[in-house]
Amino acid sequence: MDKKCIYLPLVVLLIVFPTSYAQTRAKMVTVLSIDGGGVRGIIPATILAHLESKLQELDGPNARIVDYMDVIAGTSTGGLIATMLTAPGANNRPLYAATNITNFYLEQCPKIFPEKSRRGFVGRLTNLFGGPKYDGKYLKGMVQELLGNLTMSHTLTNLVIPTFNIKRLQPVIFSTNDGKANVSKNALLSDVCLGTSAAPTYLPPHYFEIKDAGGQIHTFDLVDGGVAANNPTLIAITHVSKEVLLGRFKLEDMQPMDSTRMLVLSLGTGLGRVEEKYNAKDAAKWGLLRWVYNDGASPILDIFGDASSDMVDIHVSTVFQSISNEQNYLRIQEDGLVGDASSLDVATEKNLQTLVQIGADLLKKPVSRVDLETGRPVPVQGEGTNGDALARFAKLLSDEKKFRHSN
Repeated sequence: MDKKCIYLPLVVLLIVFPTSYAQTRAKMVTVLSIDGGGVRGIIPATILAHLESKLQELDGPNARIVDYMDVIAGTSTGGLIATMLTAPGANNRPLYAATNITNFYLEQCPKIFPEKSRRGFVGRLTNLFGGPKYDGKYLKGMVQELLGNLTMSHTLTNLVIPTFNIKRLQPVIFSTNDGKANVSKNALLSDVCLGTSAAPTYLPPHYFEIKDAGGQIHTFDLVDGGVAANNPTLIAITHVSKEVLLGRFKLEDMQPMDSTRMLVLSLGTGLGRVEEKYNAKDAAKWGLLRWVYNDGASPILDIFGDASSDMVDIHVSTVFQSISNEQNYLRIQEDGLVGDASSLDVATEKNLQTLVQIGADLLKKPVSRVDLETGRPVPVQGEGTNGDALARFAKLLSDEKKFRHSN
């Protein structure tokens, strides 16, 4: 193949993204990733509030997580949280402080997932034969009112949100820099949030259109990004590698996928391994309907979501551990959810408060890391609790910010 054919696309990209995008001198690229998981988003919200409090202890009460992160990625409910952290509000500061996100969930989840739709006979019948469990009208109105005309290009740092286009059967990843560079990817934040959170069988798919600079209309028929990447950590790291390749992150001698120059915090929304939710004996009797809908849950979605999250964690852990850089990757995940706490949509006051407590308890649990032989996370000796690890991360983030300001 002619070398000109190989390098020409990169040259074009570098022209599209001028050198003004690459003015930040840095030692480390900082990444935050938040999983999907419906109402279980309360768990990472609690963790983020703790992290932000540690940053405020170091740098003052106005410190916000967005001030320290080069990339914030989120899928589904994690995409909503990521948007709340990065969307500009008054005085061009984040729409929400991390400490306020838990209260947002406590107030809004019962309206997004009303109990009458979850438990009522008519709601169940509709879910089985003619539509999602929830009509999504309240979520749509609330998100559109909250975000207004803000688009991907407006966010305060690089926001990365995966969705899935059911018309083309391919993932669509929205990012801030793509939105700045390409009108056809500069979607309204509200549309992206509604797309990434449209969990099949729970909420309706979301359709919207974008007109590009030439007047051509691009259509999007989106469902929950969790069907492609429930854990968006790898997507976030790949995004960083693309940014390095294009010269938008100015780190001397850094190569794409260079984990020695990355500081990555990945937050899960909890798994139900201990509960042993399904078994082969029962599943052997299931037909198509039971795989999609089983006693209020959706086994196929549970399995795909959890498997996707675990595979990403195994992959990223392997990359970091292979070069003895494992402390630069912190994955905080609860894998012992049982009962209503393991659901995506049980929004009773009791369950929501249970999830708040699970998040608080998770801070006291020891740091865990994937055992590369078994693929299972195991407690790590000598690294303290997740709360201790977050305090260490906060110090590293603060030091990196100070280094950039000094240069």
